[in-house]
Amino acid sequence: MKKLNIIMLLLLGMFFIVSCDSDRDSNPTLQQPTTFVLNTPAYATSNVYDLENSQSIELTCSQPDYGYTAAVTYAVQVSLVNDFETEGAYDVLPSTYFTAKMDVNASELAVVATELSGQPEENFPIITKIYIRLKAALGNGAGVTYSNSIELTKVRLHYALDPVVPPTNMYINGSFVDWDWAKAVEMVPTHSNPGTFWGIVYIPEGAEFKLNSSKSWDGQPIGVNATLNDNAGAGLSGEDNIKVSNGGWYQLTVYTTITGRELTYTVNFDAPNIYSTGDPAGGFDTFDETRLFTVPADADGEFVSPAFVADGEMRMCIKLADIDWWKTEFIILDGKIEYRGTGDDQTRVNVKAGQKAYLKFSDGTGHVE
Repeated sequence: MKKLNIIMLLLLGMFFIVSCDSDRDSNPTLQQPTTFVLNTPAYATSNVYDLENSQSIELTCSQPDYGYTAAVTYAVQVSLVNDFETEGAYDVLPSTYFTAKMDVNASELAVVATELSGQPEENFPIITKIYIRLKAALGNGAGVTYSNSIELTKVRLHYALDPVVPPTNMYINGSFVDWDWAKAVEMVPTHSNPGTFWGIVYIPEGAEFKLNSSKSWDGQPIGVNATLNDNAGAGLSGEDNIKVSNGGWYQLTVYTTITGRELTYTVNFDAPNIYSTGDPAGGFDTFDETRLFTVPADADGEFVSPAFVADGEMRMCIKLADIDWWKTEFIILDGKIEYRGTGDDQTRVNVKAGQKAYLKFSDGTGHVE
């Protein structure tokens, strides 16, 4: 009986050994493919591919040999000169594909080809060759391999880039708000002047700041790379951030210029001149010392208007060169400074002769008394 038990144990052990060996044999081993074939479409040399009026271009390929049937992700690389090694000579479409038959987005192809061409909009449409190569990889990023390239001989390419437009927002972030975008100062857009913004800002001595069209560090902040015009003795410097040597109140104005497909910026530092205008100030379109608000010495102080000379609708503004005053106007409404910005005419607020307007830009409040 004892011998029988020993024999049974030996047989059972041999069964487990064989099973383990069998399992190991069934586990696939990744092999690195050297290449795979991207098929040239049947009419690649005779067809004219009109990207503007096409939804997609069909591509097919053989699947890379990884030693087993694998889930593969394909990325589409595009070049106009059949160069997939030199940076800037090719680009990659944003969409990826997961089968060996793929309908490549024609709009994406047009955008990338337009960028690679480097030509101005007035030269389009053009007929060009486009070369395509596929990059294959497993889902975990391993097993990267590349196909051959194919040529689409005649491609009608329209200008596919979105128009460059000036920003619709501008924010100031700096040491005086702890470099916190949540505390950033929002500038005021100028009516009928896209890309022009202004703000009345207190900047402490030695403070540094940048501007951006979004509340984020998205790689686009504006610093000393802008053209800076110090018209108010701010004492500007800095290697990256804009640094202000002389603390105080300033009117900051940002002008945006579109050059080709680039946005460039000019930032003006001016005295913080706030004007009262309209009937309570003695009339419109005069901007002199008699209509000028006083400027506080500290960050939390109030700007104070001259006493109103007549009853009427309160109007206040800054004055930018060659821009009508109403395009930078604002009022006090329900205890707050309300900017017109790019909006319609504002709710009118009446004041009495002898009253003054008080503005506290540090917290956006105001009152009349």
